[in-house]
Amino acid sequence: MPKILVVDDSPTVLMHITDTLDGKGYDIITASDGEGALNKAAKEQPDLILLDVVLPGKNGFQVCRQLKTDTATKNIKIILVTSKNQKSDRFWGLKQGAEAYITKPFKDAELLDSVARLL
Repeated sequence: MPKILVVDDSPTVLMHITDTLDGKGYDIITASDGEGALNKAAKEQPDLILLDVVLPGKNGFQVCRQLKTDTATKNIKIILVTSKNQKSDRFWGLKQGAEAYITKPFKDAELLDSVARLL
C-alpha cells in the first residue's frame, strides 16, 4: 500500500485532502509544518508527499529542496499543493525538484489523477 505524507498548516485543507484520498488504497500520514514534514519524511519514507508551500517555519519550497538534496529522501515524489498560483511560483516549485504543482482550490479528480500518475 503506497504511503502518502500530506503536509498543510490548515486543518480544513488537511482534512479535505485526507478525505479525498481515504478509501483509495493509500496509507496516509500528516504533518502541519516544514520541520514536521522533514522529520516524518525521513522516518516514514513515504512514496509521495503532498506539500503546501505556505507553512510556518520552513516553507514548502525549502522543504522540497532539502528533501531532494538528501540521499535518504531524494527519490520521494513531491506534489506541491498551494494557493500560490503565479507562473513564477510554479516554475520555482518545479525547479526545487517537485514532480507536480497543483493550485488551490483544486478539483478532487485533479489531485487523485496526479497522485495516481506519480505512484
